[in-house]
Amino acid sequence: MKAYKKRLKLPLYETHIMIKNLFIFGTRPEAIKMAPLIKAFQKHPELFSVKICVTAQHREMLDQVLDFFEITADYDLDLMRPNQNLYTLTANIITEMMPVLETFQPDYVFVHGDTTTTMAGSIASFYSGAKVCHVEAGLRTHNKLSPFPEEINRQITGRVCDYHFAPTMTSKQNLLQENINEDTVLVTGNTVIDALQHSVERVIQEPSAHIKKISKTLGNKEVILVTGHRRENHGDGFIRICEALKAIALNNKDRFIVYPVHLNPKVQEPVNRILAHIENVLLIEPMAYQDFIWMMNRCKIIITDSGGVQEEAPSLGKPVLVMRDTTERPEAVEAGTVVLVGTDKEIIIKETLDLLQNSERFEKMSKLHNPYGDGKACERIVDFIAKLEGKKITHKNEFKS
Repeated sequence: MKAYKKRLKLPLYETHIMIKNLFIFGTRPEAIKMAPLIKAFQKHPELFSVKICVTAQHREMLDQVLDFFEITADYDLDLMRPNQNLYTLTANIITEMMPVLETFQPDYVFVHGDTTTTMAGSIASFYSGAKVCHVEAGLRTHNKLSPFPEEINRQITGRVCDYHFAPTMTSKQNLLQENINEDTVLVTGNTVIDALQHSVERVIQEPSAHIKKISKTLGNKEVILVTGHRRENHGDGFIRICEALKAIALNNKDRFIVYPVHLNPKVQEPVNRILAHIENVLLIEPMAYQDFIWMMNRCKIIITDSGGVQEEAPSLGKPVLVMRDTTERPEAVEAGTVVLVGTDKEIIIKETLDLLQNSERFEKMSKLHNPYGDGKACERIVDFIAKLEGKKITHKNEFKS
């Protein structure tokens, strides 16, 4: 492996040396949150050479997001395999990253969040000698099994990285408590808000054919939007979740439950067995990013175990019930935009019905401030990297099509 690269100090008349940035991601949530940052760096081709490497840890869902944001991968490792396990995925990412890193020789590598791609990609990048930057750094539950394996993925990535872009002050404090140098930590807000602000008006004005079809089915009825896929909920947890949703549907026949069902067979089996034959439960395939934004905007409340939805929904004024016992996003709980309900059937039912029937509580939750930022996270990150290189840039509304 090559050692850390030392940039030559050339005379002013020599060719300008580009700052080489490599973005590594593999899942849909990563792609959504990396897209506005990639676009922000691409706005400055005089300073930055930008390359994108996807592991395709999630193939179809990843490709939908790349298409929507008009992003093309320079390196596609195409590592998704049926029934893939964490052992082989981790090993394959590290091994397959080697030729990419040795060919491009990036100055900075950007990884995001908590996926296996993030953890393995950061290790491979560290081996290559690149400076590693962690977007959405510092989130913690302090329980290594919840969420699994995401909590440990984040912690390992945090030890490997050189620069940490924390979405909130709470995330920054988590890093400082782990003895991360404060000079390497920047509070930015979450890039998902940048992506959402860019996308929501476009999605509302240009609904897809799929959304138009679903819209006809829903009519004017209120919608409860559900997503669920977390590994720690597989098994009994998903059975309890589905039983709760069944009870809610049967007692709210004037409302629709819309559930884009994750492709994992361990999710598909209980969901279809328990919910498929209920008239006002609409089970659909995972939605394209733009369609999901439309559905979030259309629904009344959201029941989810997703991390990203906890961040996006408050910007759209949607209360969220989180089907997890812990969350690495406590800011939303503290702000009151999110309520943890775990996978307890009775609690899920009780909290859902209360939100639907208690208009005062619903109004209060829907109007609370989103703690995850103002949509300028990407500008802050670009400025930070430019400053490290002794450069200053002028932003011109970075994330516009």
